[in-house]
Amino acid sequence: MSSATQPLRLQLDRARRAWRASPLPRFFAWWGGELTALLPQRWRLMFGSGPSWYLLKPVGDDWQLHRAGRVDLTAQWSSQLDPADQQVAFADAVRGVDSEDLRVALCLTPAEVLRPRLTLPLAARDSLQQIGAFEMDRQTPFRAEQVRYDVRELQLPAPAGRFAAELVAVPRTTLDPLLARLASSGLQVDAVDVAVEQDRLGVNLLPAELTPRRQHPRQRLNLALGAAAILLLVLSLLQFVHNRESALAQMRTEVEGMRADAQQVAALRQQLQDNAGAAGFLAQRKARTVSALAVLQDISQRLPTTAWLERLSIDNTGQVGFQGQSPQAARLVDALKGSTVLTDANFQGTIQVDPSTGKERFYMVAQLRKNTEPKPKAPPAAAGGAL
Repeated sequence: MSSATQPLRLQLDRARRAWRASPLPRFFAWWGGELTALLPQRWRLMFGSGPSWYLLKPVGDDWQLHRAGRVDLTAQWSSQLDPADQQVAFADAVRGVDSEDLRVALCLTPAEVLRPRLTLPLAARDSLQQIGAFEMDRQTPFRAEQVRYDVRELQLPAPAGRFAAELVAVPRTTLDPLLARLASSGLQVDAVDVAVEQDRLGVNLLPAELTPRRQHPRQRLNLALGAAAILLLVLSLLQFVHNRESALAQMRTEVEGMRADAQQVAALRQQLQDNAGAAGFLAQRKARTVSALAVLQDISQRLPTTAWLERLSIDNTGQVGFQGQSPQAARLVDALKGSTVLTDANFQGTIQVDPSTGKERFYMVAQLRKNTEPKPKAPPAAAGGAL
């Protein structure tokens, strides 16, 4: 993924999660089913019914194929057959399914995969793959490059500010031979998943470079029809507005002639009041507010060089919070007592030793001084005068 398209991809992922969490998908699915039931059978086949998933399972030297959610076996053939014979067997099994709707998932058994549970912060939803690679060494005996993995979010209770997820990983020594068998037979799959009874778990362990590129002519037709409908709607609205404007043109001309001067005076008066109020507000705000740069400079000058900060925050009430590490955190209160920017510096919580650095981790809060503007210096006194 390029750096230019990554922000757009993150926004689309957030929108998809919000859409799936809302009741709208269930409503539209029900509504679409009711509308589809009213169409003739021929039209239903023409418009399709969405993706049709078929599960392909390796059983010894054979391949077994059945439709997702169904118990009965659709087809079974030997992987020792010629690639052409295997493709014919597969084509016979999915005969009658629209090629645009056909989806095939290679399903592994639950015993072949690792599925540790994770509890992650909400901010990690935008980088589940990176989180999976980071957690791989901690949750499994493998490294990230030794497995094919995916991370899925679970609808389970979790602490506030966190969510439940599941890391699904399979060793490459298990999956790659199966993918090689598929490649030698000329068969393509859209996903590699885990079999859950007669359905699939809902992850995709297939490498991105092996994902087939599908054409969607029906999607292009739907987009064209949607664009045409929007264009017709816009044209009808413009026609309605034009008719309304034509009917009110005479009245508007008369009214505008009388209101023009009054509106101009009112606009000038309002603009003057807004400018005066904004200037006064900004001047008062600037006089009362201490810049974050001044706070950071003051703290940096007063803290010893052996201490460092990890986080600094300033809220609207003037409270300053900062967290860091120091060999002797208890002495930091004395170091900040002479500050011209901060007052009432105290520790919040307990001081704990960081096992990785051996230094004391602290969190302090302080309050900004209300009058931090330096007083103007007096002019030098004459010789012999009082100081």
